Amino acid sequence: MQIVIPVAGLGTRLRPHTHTKPKPLVSVAGKPVLGHILDKLTGLDIEKMVFIVGYLGEQIKAYVADNYDFPTAYVTQKELRGQAHAIRLTREHITGPMLIIFVDTIFEADLDSLERVRADGVIYVKEVEDPRRFGVVTLDNNGTITRFVEKPSEPVSNLAVVGMYYIKDYALLFDCIDELIRQGQQTQGEYYLADALQLMVDRGTRLNAWTIDVWEDCGTAESLLQTNRYLLRKTVTDGQSSERAIIIPPVSIAPSAKVENAVVGPYVSVGEGCRITNSVIGPYVSLANRSEVVHSIIKDSIVNEGSRIETAMLSHSLIGNNAHVRSNLKRLNVGDTSQIDDWLSE
Repeated sequence: MQIVIPVAGLGTRLRPHTHTKPKPLVSVAGKPVLGHILDKLTGLDIEKMVFIVGYLGEQIKAYVADNYDFPTAYVTQKELRGQAHAIRLTREHITGPMLIIFVDTIFEADLDSLERVRADGVIYVKEVEDPRRFGVVTLDNNGTITRFVEKPSEPVSNLAVVGMYYIKDYALLFDCIDELIRQGQQTQGEYYLADALQLMVDRGTRLNAWTIDVWEDCGTAESLLQTNRYLLRKTVTDGQSSERAIIIPPVSIAPSAKVENAVVGPYVSVGEGCRITNSVIGPYVSLANRSEVVHSIIKDSIVNEGSRIETAMLSHSLIGNNAHVRSNLKRLNVGDTSQIDDWLSE
């Protein structure tokens, strides 16, 4: 199987964090969003993984090279002209059935069965309450997709497309993207993959819809915190003990972390090299590697690598890499290398 992962977007809804890192490298539950996605692919028979990079793309290359051994290729999307335009750039690298995964979301899906699919492809969907915010599909009585509709003003279906597409006839997909661009068929100024897939359906391609139960968004600060809660509930299972702290399981504390005179948990992940002193951490907190918390109370927050939280009370907060927060504020969204200090100098 060949996998295409578009990661060229600017991630404007996650500013200020995406000023200094691409959106897929924003951390959730102690790991970049991209890492959670790639971990789910490790058991597949992957012939090649093609990344479509753009803004700060070198960081994507470095992260993948340092943490995974997939056979990889990279293409650069210099102009952000939409999903279909991005996929078109991978044409010279794709020689067989392809799985396209957009990394805006964390998913739970059956990927092992794809190579046994009899249809021409699979589009993963999820039932949603308000389909007007999503691209949706309609089905015939056999579960085959008949129509792709982008953000319908009237509810034609509640099956939202989650951003995962398995396509056997890759050559036809590229032909339909070419036709889309040749005709100038755009939605809100961009070439959408859904429009190319509709052209495939119109030509007789049989695409099945497979429903998934878990689809956690990572596109905004609030949704990122919600996904952090979900992943901590799902992945943190250890009930470690400490003579110098009160641990309320489930909690995951890295062996090199130091916790003293603190209350930690429940649903807390503490990375390597972290230091927690005279503080209360939890519930639902991710402390990335080498972060430090002193004389503070933190709940429902994500603290990224190398940051120091001192004499603070934080809730529903995102703290970037190497930031320093010394504050009695209760909610912050702080980018990398920022400094927040609202205490009077002694």
